[in-house]
Amino acid sequence: MKRLIALLVLIFIIVLGYLFFKSNPDSPKIESKIVLSDETITVNGKAISNNSSDSVYSANDIVFYLAGQDHTYGEGTKNDEHEQAEADKHTVIHITKPGRYSVSGKLSFGQIAIDLGKDAKKDPDAKVTLILNGVDISCTVAPTVIFYNVYECSDNNVDNASMNVDTSNAGANVVIADGTVNNINGSYVAKIYKSVELDESGTKVTDSKKLHKYDAAFYSIQSMNVDCQAKGDGILNINAENEGLDTELHLTINGGNINITSGNDGINTNEDNVSVTTINGGNINILCNGKTGEGDGIDSNGWLVINGGTVNSQACATSADAGIDSDMGIYINGGTVIASGNMLDRIAGGNQHYAVFNFPSKQVGSNTYTVKDKNGDTVIEYTPQNSFSSLIVSSGKMLPEPYTVWLGNTQISSSDTNNMQGGMPHGNRPDRPNGEFPQGGRPDMPNGEFPQGGRPDMPNGEFPQDGRPDMPNGEFPQDGRPDMPNGEFPYPPDKAETMPYSV
Repeated sequence: MKRLIALLVLIFIIVLGYLFFKSNPDSPKIESKIVLSDETITVNGKAISNNSSDSVYSANDIVFYLAGQDHTYGEGTKNDEHEQAEADKHTVIHITKPGRYSVSGKLSFGQIAIDLGKDAKKDPDAKVTLILNGVDISCTVAPTVIFYNVYECSDNNVDNASMNVDTSNAGANVVIADGTVNNINGSYVAKIYKSVELDESGTKVTDSKKLHKYDAAFYSIQSMNVDCQAKGDGILNINAENEGLDTELHLTINGGNINITSGNDGINTNEDNVSVTTINGGNINILCNGKTGEGDGIDSNGWLVINGGTVNSQACATSADAGIDSDMGIYINGGTVIASGNMLDRIAGGNQHYAVFNFPSKQVGSNTYTVKDKNGDTVIEYTPQNSFSSLIVSSGKMLPEPYTVWLGNTQISSSDTNNMQGGMPHGNRPDRPNGEFPQGGRPDMPNGEFPQGGRPDMPNGEFPQDGRPDMPNGEFPQDGRPDMPNGEFPYPPDKAETMPYSV
């Protein structure tokens, strides 16, 4: 009888443990350890497999936009093309099964691709947690990290769309390990057709279906969560030729120190009228460097909801883009936000006060600007890298009262903060007759024109030999931490000094 009772107790413990681990995605689980190297890649201490049936394997099969194709291949231009020889330099680390994968080491030409199969989107167990444990990966022809197929916790039905989304059950999860610096240097893939319809002459595409299009260096087709570990001192640096951190549906950032330098939008969630970008915590620094001639800091094609953390977002200095942009509305409920650019998107609501400033002329980057309250006390000091003509500031210290912006001893702008001050109705940009900016919002540009746009030409369409794009006055040093003259992108561990402003 005692043996039977003992057996029943053991079975009960096993079942209880199973249910606990299954119902708690954040509980400790077995991790596969992937160590990258240009010589030998290992998985759990053994050389990586090339067998596609394994949970982790490597291959030279990267998806990219091939040069020399005709108009039926895709929408790319010369700037989007890559030679086969360039693509062949890249090793793709494929992850094919659910689980937790810790990745460390360096890969000069490579990609991490997560694909759990075509049925994964509807499978609640098809989840991957990618732990960035000190990685340095460069990809010159495509995204460096891409989630192709994992569980989608939401849907893109516009009729059900809401700013209140719960992505805690998402299949794409990224964790920035404590005490690590992680460098992701990546490109993108222009639209490649799956099928086309041509006009009678056969020279023009009249309709098409997409096979591939991945705009960012760090990309997920499904909703994605980004978080840190307990200490919160890990760093993720993203250097992007085009966009930085994208998902095709929802993105939730719960923590981590994330520095993004991008040629276009720093963060983008791109399902029209549906996507939600939610920021609950972390230190997020975004610099759109203008290499494509445009770019918002954060661009949500649905809603942008900021509940906490610190956000420093700088739009392209030479285009009509915003530090924070949303088609369905921006809501600030907490945290510290500084967003600069040359266009304002209206703050639709939220529980935290904010101030919006327009400037009669372009304000120069590298200067230190001070935001003061009605008593002349400093609320925030801000030293941006990009020039700007509009500014949004929000923090928990702000009240519904007038604020001013000072450059040295000179007041250069003022604004009220009643959670009604701001830009354009419902987050949309206004019609601009003759393409002009609203009064007071025009950036200074030579001859009043925008640059031609487009990506800069690179010899043979490649990045430099070390796989990173050229970034004058802004390259990441070998330890992955950015230089910080004049208050540029900072890093932990002292979070009080992690932003290019003081509060």
